Amino acid sequence: MMFCGQRFNVYLLLAATAAGWCGCATESGSHKKQLSSLRIHLEVNTDDPKSSEQARIGRSTPELVNVEPEPFLTEVHVKSAEVVDTPGGYALRLKFGKQGGRLLEQYTTANRGKRFAIFSKFVTPPAHKLNAGRWLAAPVLPHIGDGILTFVPDATREEAVEIARGLTNIGKKLDPEPKW
Repeated sequence: MMFCGQRFNVYLLLAATAAGWCGCATESGSHKKQLSSLRIHLEVNTDDPKSSEQARIGRSTPELVNVEPEPFLTEVHVKSAEVVDTPGGYALRLKFGKQGGRLLEQYTTANRGKRFAIFSKFVTPPAHKLNAGRWLAAPVLPHIGDGILTFVPDATREEAVEIARGLTNIGKKLDPEPKW
């Protein structure tokens, strides 16, 4: 049985966003309804447009990375997200649930030396409107076994905070872990 998880995730995100537009909300209440999307794609070594797509990573000096068209991790797998201070700046830390952590571990083990292209749609300050989305990063990742992915996004600190807030809100609303 084939199941298109990406289509389901998009429909779910749109329904949740539409539900967030209904009713009045205070400034703090609107942050609870804010959502962000996340797509993590694996780098592929092919220029075949039928089996890959090009991700344009970076705004000031863009780099093209060939990636699989379908993501292997999405916002549904994220349990929480936060902006953390690092020497020289900040980074976005994503904590995945059990299923997402296992997928992350499997992909980093099987694809050492390859990059992950990370895409997100999020609310942009100060307009507070959902943007069209953009590629945030393409880090080369070592083996990850703890279900936590930390990377420096091509985003301002304010944008990174909005991304983290939206992903954490989705993590609170959705419980992707099976209850058996």
